[in-house]
Amino acid sequence: MENQNSTDSIKDNILAHEINEVNIATKRELIFIIIASLLAGLIAKLPAFLSINEDFFFPRNIGFIVLPLITLYFAWKNKLSANKIAFLSCVTLASVLFINSLPDVKESDTLILSCIHLPLFLWSMLGFTFVGENRNNEEKRLSFLKYNGDLVVMTALILIAGAIMTGITINLFLLIGYNIEDFYFNYIGIFGLSAAPIIGTYLTQTNPELVGKVSPVIAKIFSPLVTIMLVVYLIAIVYSGKDPYNDRESLLIFNGLLIGVIALIFFSIAETSNTTKSYMEIMILFLLSIVTIVVNGVALSAILFRISEWGFTPNRTAVLGSNVLFLINLLLITIRLLRVLSKKDDLAKVGKTIALYLPIYIIWSIIVTFLFPLIFGFK
Repeated sequence: MENQNSTDSIKDNILAHEINEVNIATKRELIFIIIASLLAGLIAKLPAFLSINEDFFFPRNIGFIVLPLITLYFAWKNKLSANKIAFLSCVTLASVLFINSLPDVKESDTLILSCIHLPLFLWSMLGFTFVGENRNNEEKRLSFLKYNGDLVVMTALILIAGAIMTGITINLFLLIGYNIEDFYFNYIGIFGLSAAPIIGTYLTQTNPELVGKVSPVIAKIFSPLVTIMLVVYLIAIVYSGKDPYNDRESLLIFNGLLIGVIALIFFSIAETSNTTKSYMEIMILFLLSIVTIVVNGVALSAILFRISEWGFTPNRTAVLGSNVLFLINLLLITIRLLRVLSKKDDLAKVGKTIALYLPIYIIWSIIVTFLFPLIFGFK
């Protein structure tokens, strides 16, 4: 009996010790998040503090407001070695110097492309720290995609709550004769916007159950709706009189739509690759992939038509490269989904196809960000 009591006492002490360790870790994590959120707000306010032109600062540096801080969070959380943290810091600093040293030429295509693709490169460094020492682990890469989907959901909820609070606060002060709108948006608002993804990251990591059940439902709802929308949109193009072959704005919208749908496919598969899916759900993903290939085919043929008519430009080259990469990836995913439907593969293989292809997108973002300005002479 005494031995039993002694054993129970030891177990209780071990459990109490573990709980204390978790609490301490959580407190440290929370302090880290608070400091990171304040730093993000301060970075966003640099143009005001240092009298920097906002039109110059934000297009070039918007990715540096949040992404390096979240990268640092995962580097700390995953206990990356000092050498790897130093490497990430040097790469980030080099990126800051590069993008801010590009000539300030109005309507420069290469500058715009670099500004668009630089956040993708910073996102890839975030992925590097997220997977930690498991860089070749496809499941960790899929977990990274899942984290991104969960982060979008959580950040959206935070921003909605913040917008409601903003409206209530401003109107309450108006009732007593104070118009705080400018002050609120210039300081509290910009700090809140900068902090939202960081706080969202913290919540997704410490309370995964908050969005763990919401994200799959969102993917389930939107996959069939987007499939129907794309079919209707393709039919409507025929009767609209506008086409991406001769209308540049239509081509841009087309490619924006394509990126959004591909992101939805990736998100849906990342959310469900380790779970049992019904035949109908897999069929919807397969049909969505087929329709997206058609959309990609139209966009790709349109950009090839424009290149044949007017030659290569930085924009056309970037869009051509992106569309070719999308098409190859979509074909691989569609083939895998077909094999799942014919019960020759499981859904996890589809996820691995996406995970293995991610480094190719990263390489392309590096080429467009850092080499295009040099290749095309800063045009």
